[in-house]
Amino acid sequence: MRTLLIAVAVLLASPTSPFAQPSPPPDPNKIQVLVLTGQHVHDWRNTTPILKQILESTGRFEVRINEEFRDAGPGTLANYDLVVVNYYNRGDKDRWGERANSALEAFVRSGKGVVLYHLALGAFDGWTEYEKMSGGNWRPNNGHHSARHDFTVDIKDTEHPITRGLKSFPVTTDELYANLRWQPEGAYHVLATAYDDHALYNGKARQPTPGAGIHQPILWTTQYGMGRVFVTTLGHGPGEVKQVGFGTTFARGAEWAATGKVTLPIPPELAR
Repeated sequence: MRTLLIAVAVLLASPTSPFAQPSPPPDPNKIQVLVLTGQHVHDWRNTTPILKQILESTGRFEVRINEEFRDAGPGTLANYDLVVVNYYNRGDKDRWGERANSALEAFVRSGKGVVLYHLALGAFDGWTEYEKMSGGNWRPNNGHHSARHDFTVDIKDTEHPITRGLKSFPVTTDELYANLRWQPEGAYHVLATAYDDHALYNGKARQPTPGAGIHQPILWTTQYGMGRVFVTTLGHGPGEVKQVGFGTTFARGAEWAATGKVTLPIPPELAR
């Protein structure tokens, strides 16, 4: 019996336990962030700590990680200003469930922020409200990329708080998402694009690639209720999220999503 009680106590104390309750944020002067992760086809175990480090190294954020959001409720999100989604469900068994879905919808609609990172855009096919938050999604017959390669992220909106003062920047060996399924025009705002060179598919594209190539959205924002959403398709793995362009736009996008403003500086090498 004593062994059983100890085991239960450990489970209840575990931060990934479905029974765990979020602890009160210790620093009210920082933006409180919850990263939702735990299932993926990408390397979430190694990208998640780097995402946390990027944010906390600015001094503006305090970050916690939740690896089991299934069947969570509003209380799980109550103490947070921002949710970062680093999650991809492997079929219906890994969906969060209606209660958790509704909790996230209400969280954003009330004026809080969300960052959707990379293949989070491929999660939750058929969840209409999540797709509205996303603006564009990786879906069956919508979404592909050539082999990872170097490309340039071209800033298209030089006046938005996230990209103001930021020049176009190179990325190394990343995935350039193309042909996503988009919400109606006007439902999303493109901050930056990259040129998808169709020759790089070598005739093996999953979907049609007419012409020599096309500029594809890479960074964008959406509005959901009173809340703000920042989306980045960059950052396939640990090496890519460590790049300065990713870190700069991720942190600035997170600050904007949480507060509507950006105070974080741009590194000199990326400044206009």
